[in-house]
Amino acid sequence: MAIGIDAAALPELTRNELSRYSRHIILPEVGTEGQRRLKAARVLCVGTGGLGSPLAFYLAASGIGTLGLVDFDVVDESNLQRQIIHSTADVGRKKIDSAADKLLALNPALNVVKHDTLLSSSNALDILKDYDIVADGTDNFPTRYLVNDACVLLGKPNAYGSIFRFEGQASVFATEQGPCYRCLYPEPPPPGLVPSCAEGGVLGILPGLVGVIQATEVIKLILGKGESLAGRLLLVDSLNMRFRELKLRKNPDCPVCGPNRTITKLIDYQQFCGLTPEPAQPAAEKNGIPQITVKELKQRIDGGENLQIIDVREPFEYDIANIGAKLVPQNDVPNRLAEIDRDREVIVHCKAGGRSQKIAEFLKQSGYSHVVNVAGGILAWADQIDPTMKKY
Repeated sequence: MAIGIDAAALPELTRNELSRYSRHIILPEVGTEGQRRLKAARVLCVGTGGLGSPLAFYLAASGIGTLGLVDFDVVDESNLQRQIIHSTADVGRKKIDSAADKLLALNPALNVVKHDTLLSSSNALDILKDYDIVADGTDNFPTRYLVNDACVLLGKPNAYGSIFRFEGQASVFATEQGPCYRCLYPEPPPPGLVPSCAEGGVLGILPGLVGVIQATEVIKLILGKGESLAGRLLLVDSLNMRFRELKLRKNPDCPVCGPNRTITKLIDYQQFCGLTPEPAQPAAEKNGIPQITVKELKQRIDGGENLQIIDVREPFEYDIANIGAKLVPQNDVPNRLAEIDRDREVIVHCKAGGRSQKIAEFLKQSGYSHVVNVAGGILAWADQIDPTMKKY
């Protein structure tokens, strides 16, 4: 299966390109025509972070003619453990500018198109329509569904990858005969159920493994060689170095790629995933749990109140930064309820407020009558109370 690049309009290779890509050209599966197909191809990388770094690097090195980049974020020091396209000197720069510099240094003939924006329902179709293949390197569910639906509506293959902790996934979605992302995941998980890499962590090498798989799938689609991952989900377990494969089929009831589709235009994906914009001020209550700001908590501590504060993060997080609260990691809470006084107010906090909210709801369901969640968690404390506190 090859993407639709007009063979009659393939660009010629220069003398320098014949030399540069000689190791490709001597492969019978690539040859001169295949390298010309790569030069003619237009690929869009959504994200220049963990997956986007190796993905874009290897596509640029392979001789892709036009590489589009979509990103609006800036480089943070915590990115450098895995986002190898950025360097220490780039901290604070826009990722898209940092990435473009590295790609052009690697391959000056590359045509880099920068889309310095947040991909959304209002701009996705206009951005994606000019590319032959889309490679999804995003890290959140709303954008994954957005990219999937836009690819299906436009008829663009989607080289998909995702990572978390030590595990990754890769596939090719939205081909004519193969399934799409919604066929595999018809509905997103409930908000907060799946922690982000910022909360759960990720092995720095894992994005390299999965991103290179994505790049390989992109090149195979352009060349029309080999067997793509369309109809297959590759599961990567880097801790035990095992690869498994699941067969995927098109869902006849899929609302976006099925025969009786109900999604014919892009929707509000934040709403679809159950996410709403954070208010300027934390809500006084969330799902029946009162919310306390870090400033309010600090005032109560300074006032000498004998507070019962429970930190539900992991021990390694506690070692990085803490406010002296009792550490009861979230997974240990059900087995350590005896350590939490039911007759006193329970103030729960974590890194950003999500895990502690879930634990606060669990405690309330377990019979604790007065449970409070700290909005913003330790990150808000570092921003608003103690700027010397380490952030992670």
